[in-house]
Amino acid sequence: MVDQATKYWAERALSDGREITVVPPLIDFRLVYNPGAAFSIGESMTWVFAIAAAAAVVGILYYARRVTSLAWALALGAVLGGAASHLGDRLFREPGFARGHVVDFIDYNGFFVGNVADIALVLGAIVLALLTFREVPLREEPPTDAASEEGDEAAEKQTP
Repeated sequence: MVDQATKYWAERALSDGREITVVPPLIDFRLVYNPGAAFSIGESMTWVFAIAAAAAVVGILYYARRVTSLAWALALGAVLGGAASHLGDRLFREPGFARGHVVDFIDYNGFFVGNVADIALVLGAIVLALLTFREVPLREEPPTDAASEEGDEAAEKQTP
């Protein structure tokens, strides 16, 4: 939602070709419609990116049902949000269904131009990699109360 709102703003504020300097000389805002993936790779394969984004959304929704860890949930949520927003662009923006171009507007000193969804995807992927590397479980076990366990065991022993 935040990504789509910022894209809406960018299209209104920057569609006349204007650039806004945010952090000189590192970050500017300028409007770009990207038919490809990162760094405009695969510009003629927009439909493939639509399918990949749809698969990512479905996969994350399926996988997330088992997650009880807050860290895993937040990271998967960031990736899901970014993928869903990009999928929306691919499906509903010009030039047509499953061929839509992603709205990019955050120019990183000419290196590449991205958007808020890209930030969520990258940060989410980094956190997922760290959680995996640190072997953080998907499911957090509820804390056990040692006193109640001892009481349960004592009650079991007294019952004939």
